[in-house]
Amino acid sequence: MKLKRATWIAWGAFAAVALGLVPLARHGALPQAQAQNLGQRSVSGSVVDAESAPVAGATVFLKNLKTKAIRSYTSGGNGRFHFAQVAMTDDYELWAEKAGKKSATKTVSSWDARKEYETELKMK
Repeated sequence: MKLKRATWIAWGAFAAVALGLVPLARHGALPQAQAQNLGQRSVSGSVVDAESAPVAGATVFLKNLKTKAIRSYTSGGNGRFHFAQVAMTDDYELWAEKAGKKSATKTVSSWDARKEYETELKMK
């Protein structure tokens, strides 16, 4: 009897679980180390000038370092910005710009387990 490749792979996976070589998630939960970085986070904060006054109308950039995709947000009257649905499995760069001035670039790391990342971007 000739078995297809997919059947052999399925039997191999079944055997690995049956022999305890691959842990099976219990009760639908992932192992703790994997569960930490799954899902979404929010990235928010405020843009301020050198004297710590809020900067309205600054463009805040969030760059995904894996895909190179860039999202932007214009800070409100109180200097606040907010990005929702930011993948916790990727690393990002975050910075602000306005009228030729730029803040330092901050890194939002996939190793950071916070669901709500809050920071201040100071324009120079």
